[in-house]
Parts: sequence; C-alpha cells; structure tokens
Amino acid sequence: MSEERFGEFVLVRRHGHVAELVMDRPKAMNAVSTEMARSLSAACTALAGDRDARVVVLTSSHERAFCVGADLKERNSFSDADLLRQRPVTRGAYTGVLELPMPTIAAVHGFALGGGFELALSCDLIVADRTAVVGLPEVSVGVIPGGGGTQLLPRRIGAARAAELIFSARRVEAAEAAELGLVDRLVDEGRDREEALDLAARIAGNSPVGLRAAKRALRLGHGLDLRAGLEVEDAAWRTVAFSGDRAEGVAAFNEKRKPEWPGE
Repeated sequence: MSEERFGEFVLVRRHGHVAELVMDRPKAMNAVSTEMARSLSAACTALAGDRDARVVVLTSSHERAFCVGADLKERNSFSDADLLRQRPVTRGAYTGVLELPMPTIAAVHGFALGGGFELALSCDLIVADRTAVVGLPEVSVGVIPGGGGTQLLPRRIGAARAAELIFSARRVEAAEAAELGLVDRLVDEGRDREEALDLAARIAGNSPVGLRAAKRALRLGHGLDLRAGLEVEDAAWRTVAFSGDRAEGVAAFNEKRKPEWPGE
C-alpha cells in the first residue's frame, strides 16, 4: 500500500485499484479550512486523471468524526472580502469529490455535519456505522448548505424530507438516517471503513470503462424525462461498445476466466 500526501490535511492511500481519500485533520475533527479545501481539490484533480484508480473511498482519520463541516473558527476572523475570496476554494473541494469520474463511496462514522455531510452526499454511495450522526445545520448559524446540500439531499430523499431536515437544522442518528435513505448501508460500529473498502474492491473488479460510463449515465440522466434519459444512456453505451474492455469482457465470459481489463 502506497501513500501520497496533499498538503498537511489530506492523503491518498492506494489499495490496488481502490484509492482511499483520507481527511486527516484530527485536531479539528476534519473541519474544512481554506487549506484543507485546497488539498481536497488538488487530490481530486490528481485522482480524476488517474486511469488506475477505479473506485475512490472517502474516509476520516478521526476516531469520532467523519467531518464537522466548515471551519467556523477560521471564518470567525474573516471579513466579508475574505469570505468571498474563500468561496471558490471551498466550492472546489465539494465539486472535486462530486465530479470524480469513477464510483465513489463515503465511509462515515461519528459526526458528518454541514459540509462534512455534503462531502458524503457528493459520493455515489454512503456506508455508515452505528455511531454516525448526520445533518445540515447551516441555517442555525445564519447561512445555508453551500457545498451542494440543497441540491444533493432532495435528489437522494425527496424535496419535502430534505426541506424538513434543512429547515429544522436537526441532527439525525444512524438508525433514522438509514431509514430515511440519508445513508445507503448501515454497519456495525467501527466497520464503516472496512466495509466501504470491501465494497469498493468488489466494484473495482468490474470494467473501469464500464464503471465510468455507467456513472456518467446515472449522473447526466437524473432528473431528465425518460426519453431524454435513454438518449443519455445510449450515448454512454456507445462510448463502451467498441472499447477494449468490452472485447475483453465478452472474451473472458466465453473463455470462463477472469477479465484482465485494458481500461480503454
């Protein structure tokens, strides 16, 4: 297993074709400072261009928190001009995760609040353990979810449920979070990272060309009417139909062997 650090607070661990994107600011429960946001964005840029990374798992090095959101201690010293200058930097972190071209999984334990929950929502799947507490409390401190929460949460659980959670600013514990669909898989305490990496390894056994095309179709087709969505799917199918991965997949199936994906 290799590691690469991006700034002081973010590192990427390699587990074969699975890349683990680790938030590593334990003294602040991974609160997203300007520096941490820059590092997340830089790590995502590197991963997006890495053809060897088939799945990304977003994890935390803190024992009791995934990420508690924006660094309000840092922001307390900001002028309006400072806050305005920070905005594209923080947006870059959230969109960096959201726009990763391969499947992404968040491994959540403890607090995932505000921007922390938005980072998880930016992933395709969320695995959470029974200590998880999630929520978007931004209106309680005079702002709104600004890392994609007002758009990602209703797409996940519906407009009315998202409105209730955002307007009330309430925290949701693991069992209710699973019931509402705020997380996708609920696992025993302390097993979120292991279960997410296991799921990622299973996913990574499939065609990298197919995985990226399937994600593109899922993302671009969401919210379109059925006819338009099927056109998105057809366009994605055409990108894989004549690929080396498709040829290898068909050959491996007929030869009853494990595929060796060329990834192109």
